[in-house]
Amino acid sequence: MTRLFGTDGVRGVANSELSPQLAFDLGRAGAYVLTENTHKPKIIVGKDSRISGDMLECALSAGLTSVGAEVISVGIIPTPAVAYLTKFYKADAGVMISASHNPVEYNGIKFFNKDGYKLPDDVEDKIEKIITDRYVLPSPTGTGIGLRKEYENAHRDYIEFLKSTIDVDLKGLKIVLDCAYGASSTIAPILFKELGADVVLYGDKPEGEKINVNCGSTHPQKLQDLVIKNKADVGFAFDGDADRLIAVDEKGNIVDGDHIMAICSIDLKKQNKLKNNTIVATVMSNIGLDIALKERGINIIKTKVGDRYVLEEMIKGNYSIGGEQSGHIIFLDFNTTGDGEITALILSAIIKKSNKKLSELALCMVSYPQVLINAKVKNELKYKYMEDQDIKREIEKLENEMKEQGRVLIRPSGTEPLVRVMVEGKDHNRINQMAQELANLIEKKLS
Repeated sequence: MTRLFGTDGVRGVANSELSPQLAFDLGRAGAYVLTENTHKPKIIVGKDSRISGDMLECALSAGLTSVGAEVISVGIIPTPAVAYLTKFYKADAGVMISASHNPVEYNGIKFFNKDGYKLPDDVEDKIEKIITDRYVLPSPTGTGIGLRKEYENAHRDYIEFLKSTIDVDLKGLKIVLDCAYGASSTIAPILFKELGADVVLYGDKPEGEKINVNCGSTHPQKLQDLVIKNKADVGFAFDGDADRLIAVDEKGNIVDGDHIMAICSIDLKKQNKLKNNTIVATVMSNIGLDIALKERGINIIKTKVGDRYVLEEMIKGNYSIGGEQSGHIIFLDFNTTGDGEITALILSAIIKKSNKKLSELALCMVSYPQVLINAKVKNELKYKYMEDQDIKREIEKLENEMKEQGRVLIRPSGTEPLVRVMVEGKDHNRINQMAQELANLIEKKLS
């Protein structure tokens, strides 16, 4: 049986793979594991704007209250807000109902512990085992049953926290916000207007049927058009639950997560706030980021793909910034997960204080061309590529040719009989040839 929890909680098509029954079971098991032996545990519950959010929140809350937990509903609100508010309200746990950047038919349930961190694998495994083994949990009656309450001040508390992350107002900046019809629509418009920005809005209503549809961080084309049309200084596109951010400069060019990390880490170093002079990224970050940071004496550590692995490394090494090319960026001095609003605020503050255009700031890093080719192999052989001496020698030959101005990355697919071959370098034609030749060799040897 496949594992119930993926890399970011439990996800699936709502009312099918992620059913109300499963949400109910997750509520019961999650509350039990996270708050065992706690008298009347308090659990924060938030959601994005998806149509299925109400259905799943009702089922989840029924499960939580059935084991005696007190549910604090904070409504439609970003995922990082749930992480922050769980700790701020001294709750025992937090739960977010969202499928992030995925299409509207999907939804998900992810848990946070009392300190606002996503759960490690072993804790998720305990929750999953209770569900799959049909473990009998306590079912209090009478006054032992939990209650559900709504916190009307949750959005205001989060907005005030966000304001505290920068030390400058945003007067004089014209900013376009694409809220993806999702969770940021309840926060970002208020936040940026109160900080004095001239704000142009798109997707700024929590309309679940439109969430992430041709908008937001995965579809920034509308934002690019609006920035140019309105002659704005910068544009920001959030995803459905606002833990990711993609920026657009005043010329309409996309500024991705790698560029944002480069800009922010260089600024942090200037302020002597870059802890241990290091940032954390994943193996999919562009080699241009490595080169840009190396030129400025900043170290970079690479992890597997996934923000949870970035966060683990940040905690282990006490680093202040880390993230992914997709715009999922963690500022650990402020919050325990990626936070699109914090990223947008910090980038806005750098633009304001430096008196530079975002296009100028983004010149600190040059993205190198990247070619990705899938090599079809036997499924049972896809992890054997480094055991083949011919393949190993070919990879070494290609990397020696590029002399630290490029790289080769091989990643077996987790679900398909494929080995993904990625080559980065200065010359697009040459790296395309390299990738194709290497993919052909892998197919020949492993098929």
